[in-house]
Amino acid sequence: MATLANKIILIFGGSSGIGFGVAEASLKSDAATVIIVSSNEERVQGAVKKLKDGKFGSGEVKGLSVDVKDEAALKKLLTDVGAVDHIVWSAGDGLPLGFPNMELDFMKSTFDVRFWGAVIVAQNAKFRVGGSFILTTGTVIVKPGKTWSMAAAIMGAVDSFTRGLALDLAPIRVNSVCPGFIKTELWKDFAPDQLEKLFADTAEKLPVKHVAGPDEVAEAYMFLMKCAYITGQKIQVDGGHTLAA
Repeated sequence: MATLANKIILIFGGSSGIGFGVAEASLKSDAATVIIVSSNEERVQGAVKKLKDGKFGSGEVKGLSVDVKDEAALKKLLTDVGAVDHIVWSAGDGLPLGFPNMELDFMKSTFDVRFWGAVIVAQNAKFRVGGSFILTTGTVIVKPGKTWSMAAAIMGAVDSFTRGLALDLAPIRVNSVCPGFIKTELWKDFAPDQLEKLFADTAEKLPVKHVAGPDEVAEAYMFLMKCAYITGQKIQVDGGHTLAA
């Protein structure tokens, strides 16, 4: 079975949620170096400590902070890091919900992070032979709910970008993971009892009858890093959400 031995993994959005799950899984898969990147220095250092304390593997763990909306700063970070094997793009906090009653500036800011940030990385990153770039979307591109139109548009742009980029960066492979409802810090503003009910209600509707954590979704990223014969594809990890009524 393939591992990530001797590989360098760069994870944007790696201080929490799915990105942190990918960092943990990479270390468990023998990655030589895992570099997590986020906009908040305190969160980055906290995540680095958690990864080191968890003793998930012998790989080195590094943390960097950058505002991915700052093109110059993002380019400098990529130059400083140098060549890597795999880049995971899971940067972005909440998605813009509530259309049409939302601020245009927030919609633009979200697009800047989730789409344009990934574009800058694609233009400036250096990959080692056999490398890959993995983007992150969401099942909203397949099954949007009411008031989710802007979220669907932003994620849809990333989805389309994946396929075109697979040709433009070849032989570097480019794929995306399309998660469904996942237990992450995105739900931190909910009251505990509300969140418990939300998870329970959602689990009941899903064919798999449970809501996944980041560790289960991270398996899709591991596959896309390790399999050298897949590019321009989307892996949907949603517990059957798009099949449910």
